[in-house]
Formats: sequence, structure tokens, C-alpha cells
Amino acid sequence: MAVDITIPSPGESITEVSLSGWLKDDGAYVEKDELLAEIESDKATLELRAPAAGALKIVTKKGDGIKVGAVVAAIDTSVGAVAAAAAPSGGNKSSAVAPAGAPVSGAVAAAAAPSGGSAPKVSGVAKKVAAEKGVDTAAIAGTGPSGRVMKDDVFGAVAANSSAVAAAAAPSGGNHAGAVAAAAAPSGGNKTRGVRREKMTRLRQKIAERLVHAQHTAAMLTTFNECDMTEVMRLRTEHKDAFEKRFGIGLGFMSFFVKAATSALQKYPRVNAYIVGQGSEMEIEFHDYADIAVAVGTEKGLVVPVLRNAEALSFAGVESAIKDFAVRAKDGKLTVDEMTGGTFTISNGGVYGSLMSTPILNPPQSAILGMHAIKKRAVEDPKNPGQIALRPMMYLALSYDHRIIDGAEAVGFLVHIKDMIEKPERMLFA
Repeated sequence: MAVDITIPSPGESITEVSLSGWLKDDGAYVEKDELLAEIESDKATLELRAPAAGALKIVTKKGDGIKVGAVVAAIDTSVGAVAAAAAPSGGNKSSAVAPAGAPVSGAVAAAAAPSGGSAPKVSGVAKKVAAEKGVDTAAIAGTGPSGRVMKDDVFGAVAANSSAVAAAAAPSGGNHAGAVAAAAAPSGGNKTRGVRREKMTRLRQKIAERLVHAQHTAAMLTTFNECDMTEVMRLRTEHKDAFEKRFGIGLGFMSFFVKAATSALQKYPRVNAYIVGQGSEMEIEFHDYADIAVAVGTEKGLVVPVLRNAEALSFAGVESAIKDFAVRAKDGKLTVDEMTGGTFTISNGGVYGSLMSTPILNPPQSAILGMHAIKKRAVEDPKNPGQIALRPMMYLALSYDHRIIDGAEAVGFLVHIKDMIEKPERMLFA
């Protein structure tokens, strides 16, 4: 009996996806719920798993423009594991038996090792890389959360295996390989002028489209300010151990800015509003809630999961949600619903070392707050006017749509956040 594998719908309005590549060869035996491939839409990356156990028959290769609901493979449930293993595969034809004297790869060594214990958790990207490189993730010690094997762990195993192969193949009696390489290398340093192209993923294409759309349709302007982080850093240092012990999560800076932003959004509701319609039909849609989108960087691009009703969340609730988003974003586990519908965005470029930037709007939102790196700078001491002191300072940037938000509102919004951060006890009364 053949069970078809179809492309599931990643979300409303999405009709096409792309297939990043199969993790199993055509004809290979697969277990039920085993990861077979990853599919990418313009909003999210989803996993494609086996609906039943049996032999895999691939009918669609890697590529773009695969319709939602299309059949991309089938599972022949009448074929057992032994029969599938004995059948020749059209995919990876490398032998599992190494010649005498050859170094044993990680995959072969792991296959020869006795079974036992639970298999380590592996991220979707790590599984894909491991399949391409021929590495068994069971032999890799994961460095991710809860021992999860990440992409970098797989690359580390590949590099270690390559080094072992090179060392075993090197002749004794001096660095012969180095002499040969030096003789063959062209003079005057590295003359390599290679050029390569790779197709943009659908997610990256959508990011590019939305960014250009934002710049072409909104009257975008950015205003700047700076805030003294002394009091927030003091509170964080004094209470971080007790906070983590009680809630099981670290106390970061983002929760302070989320709470400050929700307070500012209540005072300046246009910053939390949308422009709906065009021309004479344009309207302003106000929101009584604050759904804060938090920018998270991943290998495939920037995603912005949304903290629903952030105004009602505690500091622990904000920190827990952001950590969960970050972990699942790296593994491609975020859903489309979790990344749509925000009313305001916060982007923390400071984690990458950015000192100042002008963030771009996330349509249809009307504003975005940019946080930056904390640097000690000489400023006037607020407790001793006329005296200079070194203070941990952060530049803040608010990009906004000038069609709906006036300059005075934008400046007032940013000053409100500055005041809340510099005197965080005000958040108790926000």
C-alpha cells in the first residue's frame, strides 16, 4: 500500500513553498514520523515527516514553486526494513565498509558502536547538514539546550574527522605536504577570484520584498535619544539570582524595554496604530492592546515572533516567551500565526555590537524601536549637576511613519521610554 506525502499548508494565503532538499535517499526505509525534508514558505520553515513506515519513493526533487497540497513523495508500507536495506539505492552509493588501514568516519564508527541509551535531540538544520556530510549525530555531543545537537556541532565533527584523515595520510619525515603546497601555490599571495551564486530562500525573498515595500510606501523618519542604563543594570545585578531561582529564567534587559514600551504605547496610541486603506479611504486603526513583535536573528533571516498582550505580561512572562521564541526560531519551529499581527516592534541590534542604526518599519506597523550596545561615555552626572561621570549609555532609535505620527509624538514616546529606563521604579505605576 502506498501512502502519499503531500505539502501541508503553512498558513493562510500561502499557496507555494520550496523544498530545501531530502534528508533520505529514494528507496530508503523510513520510520513513521521520521524527518524527511524541510519546506520553506515566505513566512516560516516547516518539517516534512513520514506519515507511515516503509520505503520512500521521491517524486519531487529540490526546488521552488511546489503547490500546497501537491504530492512530493510516497511511502510503500508493504516494504520492510530488511528489504529496503538490501535494495540498491539511487542516492548515496558510498560503501559502509572502509578499506583496510583507512580512518573510520564518524558515521561508520557510530554504526559499529553498540546501541543503548536515548538518541540525542537534533535540530532540523543539524540533521540536514549531517545527512549531507555523512555524519551520524548519535556520535556527537550536543552543545545546545538540553544537549541538543546544533549545526555547529555537526561542522565541528566534520572538521575533526577531516583532521584525522589528513594526519593519517601525511607521510613521515618532515612536512612534505607543506613543501608541495608551497611549490604549487602561485606567487604574490592568494590569487583566488572565485564567484558563486545561490538562490535566495523564499523567506529571504519575502524579507527583501517587505523591506523595500516599507521604504516605498511609508513616510519613514527616525528620531534618536540616549538612556542611562545605570539603574536597570543595578536592579538586574541585585535581583538576577533570586529572579532565576524563583522563575527558572534569566533577567535580561529586553523585559525592561518591553514594559517601558507598553507604557509608552498607552500614552501615545498612534504609535500603536495602523494606516488602513488608500487615498480618500485611508483610516487609522487603533489598538487597545500591545502585541510587541521581538526581532530574532536566525541563519535563514530575521523573524519577528509576537508577544501577545505584552501589557499584561510580567517580567518573567516576557523573558520566558522571548527565550522560547529564540530557541524555536533557530530550529525553524515558529508557526506563521506566531509571527503575524504585531502592533509594534522592538529590535535589539546591541547584541551584535551595533552602536546606532535606523531600523526599518515592519508593515503594517507604524513604528519600531531600536536598542543598541551599552557603552560607557562621559556625561553629566544627574546627581551632581555640572560634574562629569562615566555612565553606561545606550542609544535608542525610533523609526516611525510620519503620515500618522507627528514628530512631537515620536520624540515624546522616546523620552517616555528613556524616563522609564532611567527610573525603572516608575514601571510599578505604569
